[in-house]
Amino acid sequence: MTTEIPVTNQTTTGADAVDQAIAQGIDFDGSPIPTAKIELYNQVMGLEAGRQRSGVSNTMRSRIVRIGAKHIPQVELDEKLIAAGFAPLKEKEIAFFYGGK
Repeated sequence: MTTEIPVTNQTTTGADAVDQAIAQGIDFDGSPIPTAKIELYNQVMGLEAGRQRSGVSNTMRSRIVRIGAKHIPQVELDEKLIAAGFAPLKEKEIAFFYGGK
């Protein structure tokens, strides 16, 4: 049996919403996040924090593609990348994020 914990003033939108929920150990539905999940998440994020970065522009582009593909049609995202001075979508990105459409 799971115990639901009331969540007050918790938002489920915005870039920080998930991080805040993880820090509190409480999912958006008010249920506790299992300790094993939080520990694994923190372990992996710790490894990522120690990884050498290739550059801010590369990271920006990766985030734009990964998140933008959820919200922006392929042709439009490709146009926006090019207009902003980034490399266009790669075939492997199109296949992964847009299913090769």
